[in-house]
Amino acid sequence: MKVVVIGGTGLIGSKLVGKLNEHGHEAVAAAPNTGVNTLTGEGLPEVLKGASVVIDVSNSPSFEDEAVMDFFRTSTTNLLKAEVEAGVTHHVALSVVGTERLQESGYFRAKQAQEELIKASGVPYSIVHATQFFEFMKAIAAAATDGDTVRLAPVKIQPIYSDDVAAAVGRTAVGTPVNGVVEVAGPDEFQLDQLIRKGLAAKNDPRTVVADEHATYFGAELQETTLLPGPDAHIGETKFADWIAQQQ
Repeated sequence: MKVVVIGGTGLIGSKLVGKLNEHGHEAVAAAPNTGVNTLTGEGLPEVLKGASVVIDVSNSPSFEDEAVMDFFRTSTTNLLKAEVEAGVTHHVALSVVGTERLQESGYFRAKQAQEELIKASGVPYSIVHATQFFEFMKAIAAAATDGDTVRLAPVKIQPIYSDDVAAAVGRTAVGTPVNGVVEVAGPDEFQLDQLIRKGLAAKNDPRTVVADEHATYFGAELQETTLLPGPDAHIGETKFADWIAQQQ
């Protein structure tokens, strides 16, 4: 089976390509540095020729509200049009647990727009909602930093290792389209401020983490369970403590 991975040279994409090829599929990494640009459409007809499945794990280079909306709307529209023309039978997209609950955030409004385009396209699809990756904790801390203080809402989060995300996306891609959402999360539940405190301490980062119930998360205020998956989520294997130990 030929599977084209849009964003195939990034963190999740490169892992996906490796896993799919190991399982005997023909996985092709598609990204601007391989001559495929979803914003302009360059290279799409060529790379999609003969493809059964397209997995979109690409991300906007800018998180600024207008830029991120333009990225997801334009790239998704171009990609789905090219898939229809190429006869692709399964579109898989990686998105985020809680996207529909985070609409105060420009980034998550753009992800919601992406999902709506996919649902309306007529191409059979599966959307994988993952909780935040262990590797993304650094970006969460950076976005919440003011001087030497990191302000985070004391809400629940169930982060996941990128390898487990890639495995879940790969399994979904080679299965039957669900025409809906599949959720995946890590095995352990944390309080967001405590999680980031653990991550910073492991790297001897001197910043102070403060629990602030009004602290926003990429522009959105959080409720206790905003970032948590539902009861039917697939659970990854890797624990945060084990991942931290690997990093050290």
